[in-house]
Amino acid sequence: MTGTVTPQLETYYAKRAREYERIYAKAERQEELAWLRGRLPQLFAGRHVLEIACGTGYWTQYIAQAAASITACDINEAVLEIAREKPVGRTRVTFVKADAFAPGGVCQGCDAAFAGFWWSHVRKSDQSRWLAGVAKALPAGALVALLDNRYVEGSSTPISRRDAEGNTYQVRELLSGETHEILKNFPTAAELADTVRPFAAEAHLEETHFYWLLVFRLR
Repeated sequence: MTGTVTPQLETYYAKRAREYERIYAKAERQEELAWLRGRLPQLFAGRHVLEIACGTGYWTQYIAQAAASITACDINEAVLEIAREKPVGRTRVTFVKADAFAPGGVCQGCDAAFAGFWWSHVRKSDQSRWLAGVAKALPAGALVALLDNRYVEGSSTPISRRDAEGNTYQVRELLSGETHEILKNFPTAAELADTVRPFAAEAHLEETHFYWLLVFRLR
């Protein structure tokens, strides 16, 4: 995860790699996570998927149940090491070190893309540029799905500050006690619609209490 992503974010995820998936253990989120674990394979059944900022491969392992192939990329070797340990078919899943802002050339023949919990780490001023890179890497009509968090008081880490552009931040603590301030945006439905409109031929938003899933086809 680089491009215009802060070095602090890349460092944070490298240090958090081995404890990252603890976030999926929150008791109040289990029902919705179970729904997503079924929804994503359904969306990508039979498709050749480019997964951007795949992290530890948590979602890769579920999409792989139905996808024809997955090329999963991340800039962070520490999380890729964990991803490669996931029980996925090695003939259909490839993990590649690549910049989320430059996915072109990583996946030849892909007709779909997925980015889970990545959009929230992209500055508002960079979101259109990132989408343009995805659109350039895939053919017209390709299916794209973006999955991320909704802000839920009492469950989400509190917002620590907001910058002049409107980006929001959280202070995250690792098990070691070390803290990092991380860019974490929580877009409204209207903001998502406005941003993807130039790239999306059709789009629909699926929201649960804790998550949002935006699905669209590229123009």
